[in-house]
Amino acid sequence: MRAMVVDDSKAMRAVLGRMLRSCGYDEVFEATNGVDAFRAIRDHGSPDVVLVDWNMPEMSGIEFVRRARSSGLIDDASLVMVTSESSIEKVMEALESGADEYLMKPFTQDALLEKIELARSRH
Repeated sequence: MRAMVVDDSKAMRAVLGRMLRSCGYDEVFEATNGVDAFRAIRDHGSPDVVLVDWNMPEMSGIEFVRRARSSGLIDDASLVMVTSESSIEKVMEALESGADEYLMKPFTQDALLEKIELARSRH
């Protein structure tokens, strides 16, 4: 299984990467924003799961979700927004834009796994 973590925080990418590897993802690649995420997908191919933060420079997570879904680039990937944005409006915007699930920071590994499984079951 392959996963991608898109977050401008190096610490958050490291935490999510460790969690994913401990849950059986053998390949985890990273991007610091939406622009880097498109480059990573071009270089590595589409992952099975994408975890993406909302607030990032150059291209936000929500813009990445919209562009990636409309382009068909990650049609087969489950996409989970992992962010500190907590308003119901943001949750709805993310889901309407193409995210499969939404997880608010801070979170536990169990909560992350649950959201990934829910996203995968919807895909």
